[in-house]
Amino acid sequence: MDSAPTPGVTLLEAMRRAIRTRHLSIRTEEQYVYWVRWFVRHFQRRHPREMGAAEVQEFLAMLANERGVSASTHNQALSALLFLYRAVLRQDLPWMDQIERPKRPQRLPVILTVEEVQAVLARMDGEHALLARLLYGTGMRIMEALRLRVKDVDFARRTLIVREGKGNKDRALMLPDALADDLRAQLACSRALWLRDRADRRPGVEMPDALARKYPRAAESWAWHWVFPQATLSRDPRSGVRRRHHLFDQTFQRAFKRAVVDAQLRKPASPHSLRHAFATHLLQAGYDIRTVQELLGHADVSTTMIYTHVLKVGGMGVRSPLDALCATRAAPADPLFRCREPAARYATLH
Repeated sequence: MDSAPTPGVTLLEAMRRAIRTRHLSIRTEEQYVYWVRWFVRHFQRRHPREMGAAEVQEFLAMLANERGVSASTHNQALSALLFLYRAVLRQDLPWMDQIERPKRPQRLPVILTVEEVQAVLARMDGEHALLARLLYGTGMRIMEALRLRVKDVDFARRTLIVREGKGNKDRALMLPDALADDLRAQLACSRALWLRDRADRRPGVEMPDALARKYPRAAESWAWHWVFPQATLSRDPRSGVRRRHHLFDQTFQRAFKRAVVDAQLRKPASPHSLRHAFATHLLQAGYDIRTVQELLGHADVSTTMIYTHVLKVGGMGVRSPLDALCATRAAPADPLFRCREPAARYATLH
């Protein structure tokens, strides 16, 4: 059980310590601290110990009604506040279980066709182009690809290992033959940066959990270096150490967005759309859904089933009765309802 908060430690610092004790990600830490800071400021910096269910409900209602946040954002704010009361303030009161979480609407993902994927990839260059092809070729999430280490690329077995993916689970993926040469070239560029860092005696890369203490020299080894390292050094937000980090996801997202605009796609595609396209195109190729589930790292096959719903739309699904009507030779007498080419129908109406 966690120890009581240390006297003299600020609320947000206690929040950060509780998050790191549970080995939650830096993203979770940033989001939870953000929501707790907003919650405290919304009530004129009153301490959360002096507040309770009424204030939490009022804050969440403000987010939904005044700010118009989505259900996922609403749930994220609620999770942050519940973590604050339970893990930091050591309060587990009945009202916490009575707060209802908004139901997230079931949305179909944005699916790019093969031609649309080709159009976007053709408008990207450099390591961003390789990263985009890797996402489409393996179905990895963007942060899984960015956190790829040298030791997790196995050319002999044509395998990529995703470490600590969503749910803190590892999984093995195929290494596309089409990417082998480009990945070797990328590793050569990465090694050049690694050699420069070793020559300049810079600190090694970030290590997961306590491995830096258990293996002090591993962070400086080639095996643990990033496949996609950042060209410049950056400061670690937790330790404050200035070191080599992997590519920033925002940089890649901007490059991908420019490619989508240049390709003149009408779909609101994001880098995650490449993962959706990977799954959908595998199912279209005849692979079973359990295989796709394992490759995507989904804990439940029901999550993967969303792509079967996408396949039921359009040419892969039921044929519209209007098409059957238009296919018949006996056309209706009314010319307004005849199945004509758009140009001919336009001429008839005007």
